[in-house]
Amino acid sequence: MDLKLSGKNVLVTGAGQGLGRAIGMAFAGEGANVAFHYNTSSDGAEAAATEAAALGVKAIAVGANLRDGDSVRTAVDDVVTQLGSIDVLVNNAAATQSKPFLETTEEDWAPQIGVTVEGTLRITQAVAKQMVDGGGGAIVNLMGDSGRVGESRLLVTATTRSTTVGLTKSLAKELARHGIRANAVSIALVQTSSLDDHTGHADEAKMKKILSAYPLRRLGRAEDVTPTVLLLASPLSSWTTGQIVSVNGGYTMP
Repeated sequence: MDLKLSGKNVLVTGAGQGLGRAIGMAFAGEGANVAFHYNTSSDGAEAAATEAAALGVKAIAVGANLRDGDSVRTAVDDVVTQLGSIDVLVNNAAATQSKPFLETTEEDWAPQIGVTVEGTLRITQAVAKQMVDGGGGAIVNLMGDSGRVGESRLLVTATTRSTTVGLTKSLAKELARHGIRANAVSIALVQTSSLDDHTGHADEAKMKKILSAYPLRRLGRAEDVTPTVLLLASPLSSWTTGQIVSVNGGYTMP
């Protein structure tokens, strides 16, 4: 199926590694030009951009601290200058931490709120403003299922992730008049380089217990998630907005 993404300009946040990198590469595979955003994973983003460019598309790595407004605005301007008007924004960047809530401190909360909530607001606003000027676009927000159903040891992460639901639905209602759609993909555990951080470096027995919560009896892989992100970004989904789509192996069922 042709998703009609060829020639589209896509910005993926947190794309220097893991799922974000895989999403960026999936767009490049569909013929889209991709900006791989990073904060600290510059080597990964540069390597991803080089790999994507080999597919015959334009691809760049763009650095930005999402907790800094000037950094975000400069990054968005750089993407527009080098690729053109941004057609698709994928908000993948987030800060998470597994820790009992009563043991957390405000210093633990700050980066999660700063990146996942405030950072997402910053870059979404900056991109949405130029989408309005460009005649529309699509926003796809990634979130964890903890934000929908709650999760022990992930209380702060779940709190920040839950804001993605309100953000997505509000964007969909407010920006529809400008031809901008917004949807979210809610995922459970996906096998990436940060998996150990989410599972607490689980041993075999603990991993067996974790898998028992999944009807499909396995964790997700990046390639399980990317097709849904691509479809929601595609013009083929032009009548889909304000939706939270779960891709989670059956871990939770709305």
